[in-house]
This record gives sequence, C-alpha cells and structure tokens, in this order.
Amino acid sequence: MTPTQLRTFAAIARHGSSRRAASELGVSEAAVSSNVAALRKELGDELFHRSGSGLTFTPGGLRLAARAVEMLGLQDQTLHEIRAAGEGQRVLRVAVSSLFGETAAPGLVEIFSARADDLQVEVSEWNPDQFPRLLTARAVDVAFGPASKTLPDGIRSTEFLRYQLVAVVGAQHRLAGVRTKPTTMSTQTWLLGPSAVDPSSGASRMLRHFRVPESHQRIFPNHAAALNEARSGHGVALCPVHAAGDELSDGRLVRVDAPGAMVDGVWATFALRRDVESPLTDEIIRFVSTPRAMQAMLTGSGANIARFKPRVHVTLWS
Repeated sequence: MTPTQLRTFAAIARHGSSRRAASELGVSEAAVSSNVAALRKELGDELFHRSGSGLTFTPGGLRLAARAVEMLGLQDQTLHEIRAAGEGQRVLRVAVSSLFGETAAPGLVEIFSARADDLQVEVSEWNPDQFPRLLTARAVDVAFGPASKTLPDGIRSTEFLRYQLVAVVGAQHRLAGVRTKPTTMSTQTWLLGPSAVDPSSGASRMLRHFRVPESHQRIFPNHAAALNEARSGHGVALCPVHAAGDELSDGRLVRVDAPGAMVDGVWATFALRRDVESPLTDEIIRFVSTPRAMQAMLTGSGANIARFKPRVHVTLWS
C-alpha cells in the first residue's frame, strides 16, 4: 500500500463518493479508480460497493479507512501539536467511538473548547477496542465510548450517560406500525453505521439477538447515511432515541415493534490512572457529567443525527 493509495481511500471514506474524492485530491476519477483497484487486489477485499444512496463499505473497508486515517493523520497531528505549543495553546486529544462521535461529541466538544481561548480539542474516531492501546501509547489523552467491563491495568473508566438504541424504519416501510416477530427481523435488510463492526456495541448485540446474517447487513460510512436510507423505506436502521426524538414524534421514523428491538447502552470515559494523566484530561472527565455537558450532548449540535455529517478522519475543534 502506498501513501497515495491510502490518501485516496481516506478521501473516498470521508466524502462517500469517488468523484468528490477526486475533486478534493485534484486528480482524475480514473486515478482514483486505479488506486482503489490496486488496494482491492493487494488486500483481497472489495472494500466498498455502490448503492442508490452512495457507497456501502465492507467491514474490511471500514478497517482500512481507520488505518489510513491513523497513518495519514499522524503527520497532521504532529504539525498541529508543534504549532499549538509554539503559540502557547493547550491541546486535548480525544478518541471517540463512531456512535458517540456522531450523536454526542460535537455538542460536548463545542461547549468544552469554548471555555478557554488557549484550548484546542482534537477528535478522532476509533473502534473502542483500540482505546487502551491509544491511551497507553499516549496517542490520545482521553476516550469516550461504550462502557466496558474488562479493562487492562492502568486504565480507569467512569460511566456518565445512559442511552437507548432502537430499531427504526421509514413511515412507508412494511414493518411500520406492525407487531413483528423476531424471525421476521432476521430477514430484513439492516442499514448500519460503523459501530456494527464492534462486537461489544449495542448494534452488534441486537444483530446477534435477531440472528441477522451478514448477507442482510449493509454498513455505511456513518450512522446518518444509514438512517437516511431507512427514512426512504429501504430497511431497518438503529438510532439512539434522543437523536431521533422529533422524527419519532412526528412519524417520519417509526420504532419497530418487536421483542428485543431496543437495547440499553452506557457511555463512559477512559483514561490513564490519575497519577499519570494530565490536568486537562481530569478537567473534561469532571465536566462531562455536569448538567451543562449533558444538555449539550443530548440537545446540542451533535444531537440531530439527521443533519450531522461526520467525517471519517481526524477533525480539529478549537
């Protein structure tokens, strides 16, 4: 794999379009296709498929996007840290799970970073099973994602927000308003965000409960794209109740009426033990459980999953 190929694939994952990726990179679509073809041949994975609403990534494609972001973002991260240090800026590096990154992180980061003029908050999206490695390697200062019962020595975690993940369909879908058997759920097309790749996620738990085969799972670059496809009546999507409250109330989305079509989840912070963490890390861990932070996460800029378009790359908030 070459840096050019990885940069091309990261751009495709970010935009959900080969054409827009080519425009960003200043190359032809043929060049983009050539780089993708080379990656597919080397890795033995299709990486993504085209659908009516855009691109649907394979599990391998999502993992490649994350790795490409990690490698390409390291240079940008170093440049930002050096410049920030030279300008007297404090930098907080935050890792988030995909679902938290879409539905809660924007509101939290916006209100936290606004507390001080000398603060930059750098957010990157990761699979939660990578949190301990990132923290131990000091690649990030703090992580936010689903609570975990098993943590390695030296990592501490604090739960701070409970949420409910529900299965929803568009108003015109045949399951809308109909009592549904679990066996019927296994035959549906499931429209999923990146969190479905994480075996410990609420999405994975629901898929296992209904025994949904992989052939019925379509994984999108982000949860918003999956929900948009469900809104059009093309399948079942998953969404935190608080992120789709308005649409559930006015009937644009309908909760699936089936046993097990809702799972509870808990978000938590992850950090190194207190004697080695930074004061800024401790500050955001305390802040995240305050009423002001809770309101920002539930009703702030990140709460409307219908409009929020997350980027699958390192994003800087300042």
